[in-house]
Amino acid sequence: MTAAAAPLAAALAGVRVLDLTRLLPGPFLTMLLADLGAEVVKVEDPRVGDYLRSIPPRQGDLSGRYLAINRGKRSLALDLKTEAGRAAFLRMVAQADVVVESFRPGVMARLGLGWDALRAANPRLILCSISGYGQTGPYAERAGHDLNYVSLAGVLAMGGDAGGAPAMPGVQVADLAGGALWAATGVLAALHGRHASGVGVHLDISMTEGALALLATELATVDGDGGPTRGTGTLNGGLACYAIYRTADDRYVSVAGLEPKFWIEVGRAIGRPAQMAELVADGAAQAQLRAEIAAIIASKPLAQWREIFARFDCCCEPVLEPHELAAHPLHVARQVFFTLDGGDLGPVRQVRTPLGVPARPTMPPRLGEHTADVLADYGFSPDEIAALRPPG
Repeated sequence: MTAAAAPLAAALAGVRVLDLTRLLPGPFLTMLLADLGAEVVKVEDPRVGDYLRSIPPRQGDLSGRYLAINRGKRSLALDLKTEAGRAAFLRMVAQADVVVESFRPGVMARLGLGWDALRAANPRLILCSISGYGQTGPYAERAGHDLNYVSLAGVLAMGGDAGGAPAMPGVQVADLAGGALWAATGVLAALHGRHASGVGVHLDISMTEGALALLATELATVDGDGGPTRGTGTLNGGLACYAIYRTADDRYVSVAGLEPKFWIEVGRAIGRPAQMAELVADGAAQAQLRAEIAAIIASKPLAQWREIFARFDCCCEPVLEPHELAAHPLHVARQVFFTLDGGDLGPVRQVRTPLGVPARPTMPPRLGEHTADVLADYGFSPDEIAALRPPG
């Protein structure tokens, strides 16, 4: 998919977003909005800005993680702890469509920028608050990170071997899926709803609740048979036909022959005739079947299994390591990766979302890089801009 072929690249053209967030969930959300054409301004503390800039590993003097999720934005250095900074921000809010923040609940109000103040400045404003445990309730001001959120959401308990410890997630499930993606859904819905209502809303996005919602289908069994447990469910390790196996060269393949037609094809591919009863066999039988399949898969290296599985419609694929992704034929053909001209940093690789490549992707901004331009766009005079510029 090329930039020209991305039908949503200008879908949010003219939508103004003021982004107060740092680190991962908020910036990922606002990158999605920028990819869709929104005008995103990172409003940052002049002293430190987004902490993610300094977290290694780095490309040049910037964090690779920061570079990955901040394209298409501009940076405004503005001290919201000062009277002048708050007044300037509220003046911008009056012209904005969306404000995104991820402070602990209560911080915005203490800054004099709570929902009541923002709504008074702009009744059409959409405020999206992303937090670990929600804006209300006994955990509202409790500190936490992604690992804590997936712990309390029940997501962490679902991964790992039966009888063993929970497995550490490979990505930040609560931050990205539980926070950023639910927030994106809410913001888009609120923008659409505002056309009819004429008023904005305050979105309370709890990353814990967002992660918990991903368990909906698994939790549906709780009232039936006691609910899902680690390593014993249909999709988390209980079935030999849906599992990960080691190859002869210590690589891995995923086998997902859940349906009868695919299980038959798995059997053909590995040279072991499949029996339909194996798909619903009990735990002891599943363990024996898993051992048989493991021995077969362990007899050949990954390259051979790639060639074999390619000849069968069997839902079996290699487990790719991160460094292999950019060269994989699927991702090459779909143009999943693209690069930005990073100047002194060199080419900066980016990953597009399923929504396509943004029409005019720009480099993630330096702290305060666009302060004067942003303030001018929001109607500030040269003298007002000079007065708001941080010293130094």
